Amino acid sequence: METLSIYQTFEEAKLLNNQLLAILIDPDKFELSEAADFLDRIPPETTHIFVGGSSVAEGKTDALIRRIKLYSAHPVIIFPGDFTQISNAADALLFLSLLSGRNPEYLIGQQVKSVERLKHTELEVIPTSYILIDGGNESAVARVTETKPIPQEEIETIVNTAKAGELLGAKLVYLEAGSGAEYPVNPDIISEVQNEISIPLIVGGGIRSLEQLKAAYNAGADMVVMGTAFETS
Repeated sequence: METLSIYQTFEEAKLLNNQLLAILIDPDKFELSEAADFLDRIPPETTHIFVGGSSVAEGKTDALIRRIKLYSAHPVIIFPGDFTQISNAADALLFLSLLSGRNPEYLIGQQVKSVERLKHTELEVIPTSYILIDGGNESAVARVTETKPIPQEEIETIVNTAKAGELLGAKLVYLEAGSGAEYPVNPDIISEVQNEISIPLIVGGGIRSLEQLKAAYNAGADMVVMGTAFETS
């Protein structure tokens, strides 16, 4: 039987209404020596591991991914803050375009800079519309990219931005409230976006409890990403 690509597993999960859960690990907040213990404690429902951060020293992402691979069979996907975080050790790369902002460096600049590295990898590259939503505080993403998140009450703008990303050819939409957000993306937003797009929807940021996790899934998230809750517990 032919092995499915990472993206095909996303499509299959959406089709079958299977709930995906990714645990996000920031290399700048993680000790390699703790990898085995950390991975032993992640929820049994975990389907993917995301690795990346808004600002990570070059080489740290690659080292962490290689360590994770020693202890876990979960697919590892790079969730990069910039092109230096690309590592051939991962299984796939979210090729992000920050559509909520208007800083050309994160709309297309970083993507152009990544091409030379991607020419020499076998990474599965997944075009992803990345949309930053206000989570109640200044996120690292907003600070590093020098862009503002979309306020949660501007649902139409969020929905139209997500749809624009799909029309541009994105294969995923990622709604992000930011690491350490005071509150997650409102379920009403998730529902409205899900109703408008036909590609898989990822939701992350500020999700710390089982209730918040279930609310995101019930609203239509195909994958939920959790990070801070596991970094601090």
